[in-house]
Amino acid sequence: MPGCPTGAIVIEERESAAYDEEAVKKHMSKSELPQPKETLPCGCPGSQAKLLANRRPVVEPSLGSENLQSQLGQWPCQLKLVPVNAPYFNNAHLLIAADCTAFAYPNIHQKFMRNKITLIACPKLDDIDYSEKLTAILKQNEIKSVSIVKMEVPCCGGILQAVKKALSNSGKMIPWNVVTISTDGRILED
Repeated sequence: MPGCPTGAIVIEERESAAYDEEAVKKHMSKSELPQPKETLPCGCPGSQAKLLANRRPVVEPSLGSENLQSQLGQWPCQLKLVPVNAPYFNNAHLLIAADCTAFAYPNIHQKFMRNKITLIACPKLDDIDYSEKLTAILKQNEIKSVSIVKMEVPCCGGILQAVKKALSNSGKMIPWNVVTISTDGRILED
């Protein structure tokens, strides 16, 4: 197309500076947390590892005087997005939760997420084997414990199997437990 018929878009050709990889690396390494070159943030800034500290309660007028406070302690929380060497993993208690648990169990923040690094995943919708990434996280960091919160549905068995395989492959003796949530929001097994 030679140009926009209404003139709203104009194609402009001009000279540009040559690509400078070192300048890009220098610019991309400016982040909230020091990161090795392998985990330089790129693309979406939402994928950059960071701790979430000093969170304020959210006041919901519909709840009266009750304040809600998120217990999410880090970003990102999606297992696919977390770097295996994120600083928040050292000396952490991990919560590995199936995506649906946060919607089925209303008190997940207070009961399960408090003082834990939370990772969420869905073995049915995410087309990857999480055991490899979890193994790397367990091997490369000092993890104190692992809690798994899953739904009662069969597809959630995949998240449990991935964690079991990662614990075995890590070669470490890490305490772990499993909690199963029913589709109507009850704790079935703890």
